[in-house]
Amino acid sequence: MKVLTPPHEMIVDNQVVVFLAGSIEMGIAKEWQQFAIDLFDSMIPEEKKADYLLLNPRRPDWDPSWKQEIDNPPFYEQVKWELKGLQQADHILVYFDPATKSPVSLLELGAFHNKAIVICPQGFWRKGNVDIFCDVFNVKQAPDLKSAVALIVGER
Repeated sequence: MKVLTPPHEMIVDNQVVVFLAGSIEMGIAKEWQQFAIDLFDSMIPEEKKADYLLLNPRRPDWDPSWKQEIDNPPFYEQVKWELKGLQQADHILVYFDPATKSPVSLLELGAFHNKAIVICPQGFWRKGNVDIFCDVFNVKQAPDLKSAVALIVGER
């Protein structure tokens, strides 16, 4: 199992690609991505680990002072990396942290719902909207990250 973060180049070689989308507000959202990575590591049999590529957009060197504008090179690079990963992904885990608003995650869910597995706990400010969206568009939902990871690992 390989885990990539921005700005590392994505080279996909016949692997199951999983993008860890969802709440990422620095200082507000819990760092659920590492928990998901640990779950994949524990649930994928050793002989199958090389078959998985996890894309984690939580950038270790993120600078919150970056202007979120198209003409800001590091921000542009980040968003392009994320969009490329979302396009290449076979599965997209979308976790909505109840402590956040996560507008970009809502955007990603709408754009890539055909590959999504959604975890939307009680307390997320738009849980009703997310639940109805998933119902209407037949998007898989899981009650927690462990169940979501099991859905993906169980397919292979």
